[in-house]
Amino acid sequence: MNYYALVGDIGGTNARFALVTKDSVELHHVQVLSCVDYQNFDVAYQHYYAKLGLEPLPVASISFACPVTERINMTNNHWSFNIAAMAQRLALTEFKVLNDFTAMAYGTLALQAEDKVLVQQGCAMQHSPRLVIGPGTGLGVASLVPMAATCETDSTAGENRWQAVATEGGHISFAPLDSLQIQIWQILQQQYGRVSVERILCGDGILALYLAICKIKRSKVLLSNAAEITDAAKQRSNAEAVLSMQSFCQILGAVTGDMVLAQGARGGVYLCGGILPRVQEFLLESEFCAAMANKGRLRDYTSSVPVWLCNSEYPGLLGAATALKMKSV
Repeated sequence: MNYYALVGDIGGTNARFALVTKDSVELHHVQVLSCVDYQNFDVAYQHYYAKLGLEPLPVASISFACPVTERINMTNNHWSFNIAAMAQRLALTEFKVLNDFTAMAYGTLALQAEDKVLVQQGCAMQHSPRLVIGPGTGLGVASLVPMAATCETDSTAGENRWQAVATEGGHISFAPLDSLQIQIWQILQQQYGRVSVERILCGDGILALYLAICKIKRSKVLLSNAAEITDAAKQRSNAEAVLSMQSFCQILGAVTGDMVLAQGARGGVYLCGGILPRVQEFLLESEFCAAMANKGRLRDYTSSVPVWLCNSEYPGLLGAATALKMKSV
């Protein structure tokens, strides 16, 4: 097959790679590598091609879970490099670099019906921004902003109607909603000083919630990581785990509603990230929608916005591939 480019989605924990052909988002030879096993991006890049037994391609479109400037400094892992120097080192003629949630946002444009689950009924307003938000190693937030219509004969017109805007919305301050959340905030505030929503809405945040709730309830700590907590919550085998995940979903709903208001995202919300697909049933039964709607005089505004859970396996890779087709990215 005549492959055109490498696409990648680099998070705090995993580096996902695939190959695509020209003007296509179909992914081939998907590999997931652990970032901790590699000194830097170039080592993982070279290992990927070596595993396939292929010569490296001159084009790459890669998303990174950090702000994108001239230099990449990963927020939740040790990788760091200058983009221009890396492109030269890898002999890349085109090196498209995106924030991970910019790519995630573009990836929602390539989703099929089976790749998403309706969380909240609503009516998406045309020509309004869309919100893309999701907890994983951190909390990613981006928006898709509608652009001026392009020529219908342009094969990339559909994608080029949208511009993804990267944000650091995961680092806004946590605003507790009730007495339990106030106590959680007090415990985390003593530990961190400032408490951002990402301190709670991520993998480590699930553990932080659980430990705080055990302290509040004076319960014995029986679980040691997010996977154990989410499993126990789904099985209803540990009361503190259940309350932790109920709080997690409620806080996520409240933050999502705030982001909808801040961005005017009446075009819809896409919930992404690695955690939510694994707790899909719990999310759908949770207070997420009630918390998202609980905005006082603007309840009708937030409750009318449709919300979908993205359960595509590799939305970041789809977004990196989509970005290659677009003129303005």
